[in-house]
Amino acid sequence: MNKTSLSSVLMIALAGTLAVAGCKKKDETAPEPMATSPAPMTEPAPPAPSAPALSVASITVGNAAAADKSVTPMAVLGAKDKIIVSVRTEGAAANAQLTARLTYQDGQLAGEQSAALSTRGGETTNVTFEKATGWPAGKYRAEVAVDGQPAGSAQEFEVK
Repeated sequence: MNKTSLSSVLMIALAGTLAVAGCKKKDETAPEPMATSPAPMTEPAPPAPSAPALSVASITVGNAAAADKSVTPMAVLGAKDKIIVSVRTEGAAANAQLTARLTYQDGQLAGEQSAALSTRGGETTNVTFEKATGWPAGKYRAEVAVDGQPAGSAQEFEVK
């Protein structure tokens, strides 16, 4: 009798396991059947308009800046004057490298300075050059580059 009861219990357990396995839900990760008709074609969205690239609108050389950073252009500066290279930019940039360079008569470097620009529109940046011993008399040229590329119209001036 012991054998029969143990066999019966095992048979009932096996039948229950099979019944539970048969009622198990279908796998939810199975792919859905493909549609029989193709989806309608749509035009790709146009790219978002980008801000215009940074450009140098003007370069002005003088010895004093107004509150709005504008500089009155001067063709002749004094030997003890500070030289301000005022650069008006248009467009947008994030961390663009603006470099102002002064050269003396034969192209000898008289000064160079850089500034990082982050702007979304028109902006004026001033770069100031000073020399404690005074600037040698002669002709100078102020040039500007943005990210290493020459930009704007170079300005010539004289120190007397």
